[in-house]
Amino acid sequence: MAAQSASVRDLVRQVRLADPHLSPDGKTIAVVETRADLESDEFHSEIILVELATGRIRPLTRNRHHAGAPRWSPAGDRIGFIAPDADKIGQLFVMPMSGGDALQLTKGKDGVSQFAWSPDGENIAYAVADAKPELKGEDKFRTAFPVGNDDVTISEAVRPTHLWLVSSQGGEAKRLTSGTWSLPSSLPPGPPSSPIAWSKDGKSIVLVRQETPSTGDGLRTRIQVLDVASGALRSLTGDTRLEGYPKISPDGASVAYWRNRDAQAWKFQDVWLAPLAGGAGRDISARVEANVYGTWWAPDGKSLLVSGNSGTSVGLWRLALDGSAERIALEGVMPTNGYWVDLDVGANGEIVFVGQTKTDPYEIYVIPPRGHAATALTHENSGLADIHLARAETVSWTGPGGRTLNGVVTYPSDYHEGRRYPLVLFIHGGPNSSSRDKFNLVPQVMATHGWVVFEPNYRGSDSDGNAFYAAIYQDAGQGPGEDVMSGVEYLKKRGLIDPAHMAVTGWSYGGFMTTWLEGHYPVWKAAVAGAALTDWVEMYDLSDGNVTQLEATGASPYVGDGMALNRRQSPSSTMTKIKAPTLVLCDTGDFRVPIMQSFGLYRALKDNHVTTEFYAIPVAGHFPGDPIRQMDVYQRWVDWLQRYL
Repeated sequence: MAAQSASVRDLVRQVRLADPHLSPDGKTIAVVETRADLESDEFHSEIILVELATGRIRPLTRNRHHAGAPRWSPAGDRIGFIAPDADKIGQLFVMPMSGGDALQLTKGKDGVSQFAWSPDGENIAYAVADAKPELKGEDKFRTAFPVGNDDVTISEAVRPTHLWLVSSQGGEAKRLTSGTWSLPSSLPPGPPSSPIAWSKDGKSIVLVRQETPSTGDGLRTRIQVLDVASGALRSLTGDTRLEGYPKISPDGASVAYWRNRDAQAWKFQDVWLAPLAGGAGRDISARVEANVYGTWWAPDGKSLLVSGNSGTSVGLWRLALDGSAERIALEGVMPTNGYWVDLDVGANGEIVFVGQTKTDPYEIYVIPPRGHAATALTHENSGLADIHLARAETVSWTGPGGRTLNGVVTYPSDYHEGRRYPLVLFIHGGPNSSSRDKFNLVPQVMATHGWVVFEPNYRGSDSDGNAFYAAIYQDAGQGPGEDVMSGVEYLKKRGLIDPAHMAVTGWSYGGFMTTWLEGHYPVWKAAVAGAALTDWVEMYDLSDGNVTQLEATGASPYVGDGMALNRRQSPSSTMTKIKAPTLVLCDTGDFRVPIMQSFGLYRALKDNHVTTEFYAIPVAGHFPGDPIRQMDVYQRWVDWLQRYL
């Protein structure tokens, strides 16, 4: 088949793989496979089984469309998973591997968010939100509700999530926890909620307690141990903030968990270790210098596998309990990392993960016990081999203060050495994420239009150590902006770009950087600001993070000189200086960066006679979750740039 240039439609041709789990005998991997269905405008997810020895694939679920979270029973004779029931509510099902229909274990009006098998396989603990109160008569219309540290999109009182216990054979469920506190919930983009974990003897469950279900209280988390028989809870370490993601050691004696370095939210997320019996935790991953997005115990309990971004790649390390670490040399294979790494470690130490290379997206890779070489087990995206990929590479340059910075450059599809091309800055969000040198179709689509696409890692990115990550504390815009512009200067000196034809674009924090750079550097021919954060005061008031913002900006805007501190770091302070034609995009139900921010940007541009168009996407969430609207966003993005570049 003849190669063709990348198009927006190719974005939804990708087959996504996620959440791999090895069977107890190490022979089979259960994986969630997701494909776009343009007729229904949905991403349909089913669970497939992959044989470790041969790579042979067979489906486990069919026509459930949104099946996920596969978890093997301890004996490997059954798989539990979450899928919609007839009312499209995510319920817990168990399917026997010997054949037969899946058994639905839960019912109710609210979906199951997570679950875990007991060690003997007899029971399953699961998490679900407390039911809405049943109102009758006039009370059906008395619907005012109390507001806490919640985002502006809520339309009813937030309800806590608690644990229940049900027999894996079916039957009545038993409530395990209750109260105004809650297990944490997670709104995308971000990692899934902290998983629960059974103790080895099956008598206890380790969980994360958040003091309220409000998203703005997401830093008030602590690990607790639940006695299943009595319902009694005790603290694991005595700490009350920033604890999450517990994993119990194979011998049942220790708990590995995540906590920010020095217990400060603007610093790296590290791996800590504490005894299950209780006691102070200790940070064991500080020497790795990675913002951890995954933790898995080795079968012998003497080390952990950890993962995080590193430069323009993603690293895996074998972390000893004394804090020493060995990096696994993946040789061009990169675990997928969107605030979470899809990986599992088998009973013999084999590692399976969803990975990418520069030319291949989303496949299952295998690393043998104590090995380094990663081998592709699946070829689910072989259908994308017909795309001609433009050259992309990691680049490094000297930034402000002599710091070495890095990023990714994708060259125009028709690149010729010595010719200058228009520049498109494609700035990552987060900011605690990074640009990675991997298969990425959005820059590839832009490259087909004859543009150099530059994805810089700026301070606040989690790519280059804790100090770099934490450097935007009380400096959300100026320092990162200087980093990005130093990269632009580097490309100018290389003679790669045409300084008279440059555009700046991004979504979320990338949208923040877009509006910041527009207001501080009048060099842009065009801009695309997606879900752009423009005002830290509004973010404090209205976003799902709300009061947690002070951990980054440095203060509440309503205390002391906090208002001036927040305004100084907001692009809104210089939006009147923007001159570049700017496309504004945002979901109407965006809880992360509420659409009011985009309205403010649009008003500022219109009032100052700047060419602009504003498209609101009538869906909830921080980015459209359906394939057709995703294609529409990027088509509008490219069309706008094409108009001015």
